Amino acid sequence: MNQEEITNKPSNNGKMKEFVAHSKNNFGEIHLLKDHLKNTAVRAHSFATDEDLTNLFYLAGILHDVGKYQDGFQNYIEYGGQKTFHAGIGAYIAKILFNKLIPLQFAIQGHHAGLPDNENRRSNNENYAQSEELAQELITRLYNDLAEIKNKEADLPQLYSKNLLLTECLTRLLFSSLTDADWLDTERHFLPEKSQARLESEIDYDELINQLEKIFTLLPIDREINRLRTEARLDVINKFSKPPGFFSIQLPTGLGKTLTSIHWALLHAKENKLKRIIIVLPYINIIDQTATILKEIFGEEIILEHHSGIMEGDDEYSNETFDSTQLSPKQLACENWQAPIIITTAVQFFESLFSNRPSKCRKNHNIANSVVIFDEVQTLPKELVEPTIIMLKNISQVSKTSFLFCTATMPAFGKREGFDGIEETISLIGNPMKYFDVTKRVEYKLIKKLKPVGLDIVAEQLLKEKTSYLAVVNTKSVAKKLFVKIKEGRTHDEYFHLSTAMCAHHRKKIIKKIIAALSAKPKRKIAVVSTQLVEAGVDFDFPCVYRAIAPLDSVIQAAGRCNRNGKMKKGKVVLFDLTDHPMPDKTYRACAEFAKGIIKDDPQILHHAESFERYYEQVIEFFVDPDRYKITKEREMFNFKTVNNQYHIIDKQTTLLFAAFYSNESKELFEEVTKFFDDSGFISKELYRKIQQFGVQVYQDFLKKYGNQIEQHKSGLKIWLGKYDQDFGITPEDVETVF
Repeated sequence: MNQEEITNKPSNNGKMKEFVAHSKNNFGEIHLLKDHLKNTAVRAHSFATDEDLTNLFYLAGILHDVGKYQDGFQNYIEYGGQKTFHAGIGAYIAKILFNKLIPLQFAIQGHHAGLPDNENRRSNNENYAQSEELAQELITRLYNDLAEIKNKEADLPQLYSKNLLLTECLTRLLFSSLTDADWLDTERHFLPEKSQARLESEIDYDELINQLEKIFTLLPIDREINRLRTEARLDVINKFSKPPGFFSIQLPTGLGKTLTSIHWALLHAKENKLKRIIIVLPYINIIDQTATILKEIFGEEIILEHHSGIMEGDDEYSNETFDSTQLSPKQLACENWQAPIIITTAVQFFESLFSNRPSKCRKNHNIANSVVIFDEVQTLPKELVEPTIIMLKNISQVSKTSFLFCTATMPAFGKREGFDGIEETISLIGNPMKYFDVTKRVEYKLIKKLKPVGLDIVAEQLLKEKTSYLAVVNTKSVAKKLFVKIKEGRTHDEYFHLSTAMCAHHRKKIIKKIIAALSAKPKRKIAVVSTQLVEAGVDFDFPCVYRAIAPLDSVIQAAGRCNRNGKMKKGKVVLFDLTDHPMPDKTYRACAEFAKGIIKDDPQILHHAESFERYYEQVIEFFVDPDRYKITKEREMFNFKTVNNQYHIIDKQTTLLFAAFYSNESKELFEEVTKFFDDSGFISKELYRKIQQFGVQVYQDFLKKYGNQIEQHKSGLKIWLGKYDQDFGITPEDVETVF
C-alpha cells in the first residue's frame, strides 16, 4: 500500500479516517487529534512572551502529538494493548520541518518523559532517521488535517542565536508552555467540570492597592519604629514606575518589608501591565504566617499557597489520572500557578526553574510577566548562587519579569571579576544606612570573647536571665540538650523548643503559643530554644536573644528577633561559641569561623548595613565555589536531565516520615488515608497535602539507623512508629534531620 493509500484510507462508512488523540471521556466523546493539536497550539501561542516567538509556540502545540498519527497509536486508542510511543517521532518530524528550531525538538521529545540531555536528543533523532518513510507519512496526515501548517514559518530571533544560555532558557519556557497547554486541553476533554473550575481571574490592582493602603492608615504611629516604617514604605514606592528588572529592599528586621514590598509590587505590576505577584519564602513554616496576613487584607480567594513536597506526577494524562484529582480551583491553580498572588518556597521555586520534569515545570511559564519577591534571599545556598543568578538574568531577558530581593542582609549579587552576577540592581531604599543607624535596637555581648565554652556555661548564663529569651543553636541535638538543661532550672514560667524534628503542624502550634505568651498581660517569662528555623520571617520580639556563632547572616537575622518593635531602648544579643559543637556542613562551618573572626575584632560591624555584602563577597571568593556542580556549563550544553539531578536547594536526599501518632488529628488523617487507599488504590493530591503538615523530613542514615521504628504503609508512605515527644517531635538522638 503506498503512502497516499495509507494516508487517505477511508473508514467503513466511506468518510475519511479521523485520527484520535485521546480515548472516550465519561460522556462517550472521543478527542479528535486535529482538534487537540489546534487547541494546544492556540493555548501555547497565548503563552508566548514575545511577538517574535508566537509562531514557535504555535508550532510546538501543532507538532507535539503528531506521532499519534501512527497506526499503532490509533490501534492502541481503539483496542488497547501495547502503547505506541509518539514523542520521539514527533521530535524527529520537528527536525525535518524546522531543523534550526532546536528548542522545538527538545520540548516535543520531553513533553511526557521530561527534557533530555542533548546527547539523548541527538541519538533519538538518529534512531528515528531510520523511519524516514513513516515520518513523511505522518507529515502528510498532519497536512490533511491541518493544512495551514504547510505555510507556517518560524525562526529564532537573533538574541537567541548568539547566546546559548538564553536559548536554553527559551527551551524551558517553551517546554513549560507546551506542557501546560497540552494538559489543559486534555483536561478539558476528560474533565470539563474540572477545567471550568480553574481560576482565570486577573488582578484588580486598584482594588488591592486601596485595600492595602487602608491598612496602612490603621497602623500605629506612636513610636519611632512606626514612623520609620512609614518613611521606608514611602521611600520604596516612589520608584514603582521603573521598567521590569532587578530591585532590592534592604532594611533592618522589623521595618515592615513584607507589606512594603507587596505595596511596591502592586504599583509596579499595574504600571508595567504584569499579570501576577509571586512571593518566594525560604521555609515552609513562614508561608502560613505571610498567607494569613495577606488573606486578612485581600481576601481568601486570590492568595495561593504552594510549597515544596507536593506530590506531582509525571505520567501522561488518562481517564484514570484525571478521575484521581478532584480538586478545588485553588488546588488546581497549584499545578500551573494560574493565580493573582502566589506564596511559595525557595525549594519549590528554584528547583522548578532547573527541573526537566513536566509536572514540576508546567507552572514556570507563568513566572513570565510577573513580579517575583524573594524574602530573606540570603538563605539561598552559596554553592548554587551563581547559576541561580544567571538563570534569573536569563528569565529577565527572555520574559518581562521583575525580581525584588528583600532582606536586612543583602548578599553580593553584583557582577564582578570571577562572579557572573547582576549588572544592575536598583535599590528601592535611597540610603539604607540611615535606617540601620537609627534602628540600633540591640547591644551585642560576647561570652568569653567568643572563646569556645561548654554547653553548661551557656546554660548557666541563661538561668540567670530575668526576662524572656530566645536561644538559637546550629543543630537539633544541641538544641535538645540545651532545652533539657534550662528547663530543669525552672527559672521561667514556660519553656518551648523548636526544630524540624517536629512536624509542621506542631511547629506552627508552638510558634503561635510563643507569640501569644510574648504579648500576654500580665507579662510571662518564657524561655525558647530553637534551631535556625526561626531566623527568617518568624515574627518574634524578645528582649534577649542568645546565638551560637554562625555565618554572619544568621547572626544578624537572629538579632532581628530581639527588640524587633523597638519597645525597649536596647535589647540584648549574646553571642557564644561552643566547644566541639557540630555544624550542619563544611560550608556553614567555614562561614561561621570567618564571621567569628570578624565579630571578635569589631562587634559593631553587625550594625552596619554594608558589612554583610562585603562579608558575602569574601566568602564567595575564598571559601565557596558559587557553582560547585558546574550547572551553568551543563546548561550551555543543553543537558537538562543532568541539571535537574544536580540542582538541589537541600543538598542531601530526604524522605518524609508521616508522624501518624503525633495527635488525634494526625491519627484521624491516617485512618482517612488508609480508607481512601483501600477504596481507590492511590492517595489523592489533597490528602497528600494534608500529610505534609504531619511529616518530618529525615536523611537516609536516619532511615537506616531507625528502620525498625518505621513502617512502610501499603500506599508507599513511610510511617513513624517510634515515640513522638510533645517537646521535641521525633526523638531519636545522634542523627540529624533537616533543619
